[in-house]
Amino acid sequence: MPVLSPSSPTVREGAVKLLYAFDAGSALRLDEAQRLLAGEAAPDRIRHKGHAPRHAQFDPSPLLLVRECVPLVVGGVHFKPSVEITLWDFGAITVAYEAPLAHVALESLVGVSSAVGQDSTAQDAARALVERLVAVLRPCMDHPGLAEQEEDYLVFEVHGFEDDLGPDELLAQHSATLARILRAELDDLSAEEVREAVGTVVRFGTRDMAVVDWNGAFLLDPEPADTLAVLEFANLELLELRFLDDRLDKALDRAYATLQHPRGFWRVFQRERTRREISAVARMQIDAALLYERVDNALKLYGDQYLARVHRAAGESCGFADWHQSVQRKLETLERVHDKVHGEAADLRMETLEWIVILLIAGEIALSLGGLFAH
Repeated sequence: MPVLSPSSPTVREGAVKLLYAFDAGSALRLDEAQRLLAGEAAPDRIRHKGHAPRHAQFDPSPLLLVRECVPLVVGGVHFKPSVEITLWDFGAITVAYEAPLAHVALESLVGVSSAVGQDSTAQDAARALVERLVAVLRPCMDHPGLAEQEEDYLVFEVHGFEDDLGPDELLAQHSATLARILRAELDDLSAEEVREAVGTVVRFGTRDMAVVDWNGAFLLDPEPADTLAVLEFANLELLELRFLDDRLDKALDRAYATLQHPRGFWRVFQRERTRREISAVARMQIDAALLYERVDNALKLYGDQYLARVHRAAGESCGFADWHQSVQRKLETLERVHDKVHGEAADLRMETLEWIVILLIAGEIALSLGGLFAH
């Protein structure tokens, strides 16, 4: 790391966390996965600050694995030769790499952040690891398959500075540096960009601070595990919202295509195809709605106001409200389209029956006329 001026505070101890989220299937049976992989349940991923109730947890609790991996070096930082993998019941997998920090200048973290943003080594390694894991977990999964979308998030944990610099002093004196770390930007940023980058701050006590941005977070906290767990889930939540939005787009395209089937008499010959399309659209709609509800209800933070604020801050930074609105709107549109397609199928059945009745009557008339002419 570069030699820096004394004006830059020195991190006494901390860590860099690289978080990756992947969607690997529609559901994962965690009990079967635990027996298959000899993993450990993680009931205490959130330990809580203060006296928050213990029931504020993930529901159901995810499965935590620790596996050896090839050591990674990114931006001059050496990551541990082990990786934490978390399996979620709705078919998602998160991967966390960690590199310890000790006696490094705050300014040097700007270069680390920039290097991580430009180097895909860790991202490629995480995807390859998840691909191998999905191959093993296929018997435990519904509709296994690794999606193209993925989400990454960079977290800097600082447990303390050598000069015992506190949160207030850090924000007052080094907000520009924090902004460059969070935005992975080597050049100086404008005052407006700095305010935007460090504008979301969540605090529990007088000596801790979480600065949450859309690209990453900076935690000044001697015990940041619970905050990190919430940020990791928020990154996963963003992935699932993106995945759902894309899936609903495809479902709508398929539903619209079904509406373009031939009109009039020729629809009689499309009856079976229409029935299959209705069933396919309905399945996609139900799968999307179930996944949306399972992700939305996975994290229970009732009673822990601090972690609820952290989650809300992450959601605001990543635009959760817009994503939720988009998903809800498309689910409602798909419901209306499905009703229309189903209505057209019912009309088709009625028209088919009418034609059958007409043909039977015509046949009867023809037979009667044939009998008269025969006499």
